[in-house]
Amino acid sequence: MATINISLPDDMRSFVEQQVAEQGFGTTSEYVRSLIRDARREASDAALQRKLLDGLESDTVVLTSADWQAIRAEALQRAAKRAT
Repeated sequence: MATINISLPDDMRSFVEQQVAEQGFGTTSEYVRSLIRDARREASDAALQRKLLDGLESDTVVLTSADWQAIRAEALQRAAKRAT
C-alpha cells in the first residue's frame, strides 16, 4: 500500500481526529479511505444519473432480449462492487 502525507491546519486535524473517534475508525488512514470510497461511489452514482437523464432525452430505441440481459449483467456487477 502506498503512503501519502498531507498537511492540515490544526482545526482540520482536530476535526479529522474527532470524526475518527466518533465514527469508530481505528486510524485516520481508515477514515480518509472511507471518505475516498464514498466520493468514488457518489461520482459513479452521478455518472449513472447523467446517463439516465441522457437516455430520457434521446430518441426511442427498441431493446432486444440480449440488450436486457447485458443491462442486468452490468447492474449485478455494479451491485457486487458496491457490496465490497
